[in-house]
Formats: sequence, C-alpha cells, structure tokens
Amino acid sequence: MTYTTASKKRSLVSQLALSFAGVASAVLLPQVFHAIGVISGTGAALGSALLPMQIPVLLAGILGGPVVGLIVGLLSPVLSFAISGMPTAALLPFMAIELGVYGLTAGLLARTKINRFVQLLITQTAGRAARVAAVLGAIALFDHTQFSVSTSGAFITAGAFGILLQWALIPLLCPHLEKLVHKQYD
Repeated sequence: MTYTTASKKRSLVSQLALSFAGVASAVLLPQVFHAIGVISGTGAALGSALLPMQIPVLLAGILGGPVVGLIVGLLSPVLSFAISGMPTAALLPFMAIELGVYGLTAGLLARTKINRFVQLLITQTAGRAARVAAVLGAIALFDHTQFSVSTSGAFITAGAFGILLQWALIPLLCPHLEKLVHKQYD
C-alpha cells in the first residue's frame, strides 16, 4: 500500500470517527441537559436555553471539516428524534437545516485565518438565518398561520445563554481538541 493510499484511508477513518463521535455527543449531551431539567423541574427549558446539541456540531465542523460538520448537523437531530422524540416533529426539519448549516459553515471557515470567535459569529449567523429562511419558507409554502415571524425569532432569545456558552467554550476547547485529533490521526 502506498503512502497516499494509507493516508487517504487514515483520513477516511478519522472523518468517520469524528462523525460518529459528533453525532453521539450531539444526541447524548441534550439528553443529559433534559434529565437535569426533569430532576430540577424545569423540563426542556434547560436544553432550549443552553443549546447543547449545537456544541458538538460546531466542534465536528471545526475539527472534521465541512462534510463531517454537515453530516453531524443533519443526522444528530434526526437520530435524537428517533431515540427520544426530541426535538418535536414540528421542529425537526428546521433544526436539521440550522445544524447542518452550522456544521458546514464551521467546517468551511475552520481552515481560514479568520479569528475563531469571528468564525463562530459567522457560523451562528448563517445557521440562524437558514433556520429563519426555512420557517418563512414553510409559512409561505404551507400557509401555516400558527407559525409566525415572532416564533422564528423566539429561538434566538431562548438560546441566548447557549450562544454565550458557545462563545466561551468553543474557542477554549478547539486548540486542545485539534491537538488531540491531529495527534491521534497524523
């Protein structure tokens, strides 16, 4: 086996491993938050406030690139719904679109020279814009008057603490995780 063939196989294995770890984390982490919510009596509010599924998706895009980020972003809410019924069926397509765009954008920006915090802001803006566009598209397409523009804006204020948590954690975690990933697969 030539060096390039071995390198390509190692790269594919690392992408598969990162995809699996990202999806598993993005499915399990929200369950932890929801369990804490059940114990504390706050229900799903903790998960809605802290957006725990987004952190593994963002990290998957940053560490694995745009394809891994997109896969993790799209599959995580679908698998979570299949296992736990969350997010709800009504929110599932919008979350899948938002998280898919998060993973894709994080992966596309990860190898640029743009500051990590600015990358995160661009990624969050792109994901949120995609979700709002999807909600508005659903309103226009299906004429669901129970949806409203305020509904699409509510998730921004509901997740404000989650966005702040991402701003704090992602730039701190990335250098350590990047070293770990490169050490493991290089």
